[in-house]
Amino acid sequence: MKDGRAQVLVLHAGGTIGMVQGHEGFGPSDGFLATYLASMPELTRADMPEHTLSVLEPLLDSADMAPDDWVRIAGVIAARYAEFDGFVVVHGTDTMAYTASALSFLLPGLGKPVVLTGSQLSLTDPRSDGREHLVTSILLAGTTGLAEVCIYFAQRLLRGNRAQKVHNDRFAAFDSGNFPALAHAGTVIEVRHSLAIPPGTGLLQRVELPHRPEVAALRIFPGIRAGLIEKVIEAPLEGLVLETYGAGNAPGRDAAFLGALERATKRGVVVVNCSQCHGGRVRQGLYQTSSALARVGVISGHDMTPEAALTKLYCLLASGLDVRTVRAQMEQDLAGELTPLQR
Repeated sequence: MKDGRAQVLVLHAGGTIGMVQGHEGFGPSDGFLATYLASMPELTRADMPEHTLSVLEPLLDSADMAPDDWVRIAGVIAARYAEFDGFVVVHGTDTMAYTASALSFLLPGLGKPVVLTGSQLSLTDPRSDGREHLVTSILLAGTTGLAEVCIYFAQRLLRGNRAQKVHNDRFAAFDSGNFPALAHAGTVIEVRHSLAIPPGTGLLQRVELPHRPEVAALRIFPGIRAGLIEKVIEAPLEGLVLETYGAGNAPGRDAAFLGALERATKRGVVVVNCSQCHGGRVRQGLYQTSSALARVGVISGHDMTPEAALTKLYCLLASGLDVRTVRAQMEQDLAGELTPLQR
């Protein structure tokens, strides 16, 4: 806080919001967002947080985002944590849910807001949704005191590791099937603090992942063959998110299919069962088909999104934990990403 105004660091990682039209379509443009922000009179108001822009080179279309970029973003937040009251990450929408989920696991002890935002239309478009997203995200990051990673889009603040991109041409691009919005931004901003994660210690450590694990996601479909599973689970694969039907069901009468999964889990591959459905949870044992998965060593992803499960699996394996610990922590709530099943 300086001169009574909260201080917010805006990290520009890339995405449509700061792109301009070129010969081969929209692409990142150096300097564009800085010029645009400087032209916005609303950001200079005394009742707005003061922002500082930091550009993460190279700017990326979010389709090019990789785990090293998650670590890079988390590293900047950790390094500059003491300087700011909150953080905004300007990011492309395609993989925003992956990055938001990963940051929630890479920043344990978080005690300040980290808000990811972007837009469906570039700021060069007169109808862009990006302008309001920037203003409100900076306001949320500087004033709410929420201690978690969030996504702000289309007037809603969602927990980052509960959100998924659900539409590619509507302004309401994100939804959260298993957890309500943390805030709604209408004529007034209503924050539901009762839903928020309690603040952490605020003692963020240097972000390092000593290992680069091989993880994958596989969507179950009618007619899937054991041979495909065999190919996917070949070494050096260490973790697999299995996207199953409904409440966690997969083919139960295909012995070869189940046998392939069992060989993988016995070899130490961590296989996590997540539902393909946007809402609801995995209930292994509710149906015989999901009981078969549990029997061969597949663990439940509860009500995690596949994005959260994949990034959580990656971060746990990358930190060098043994397989037994990874399996146990995948079923524990580490950052608000899942609701343990009440027995």
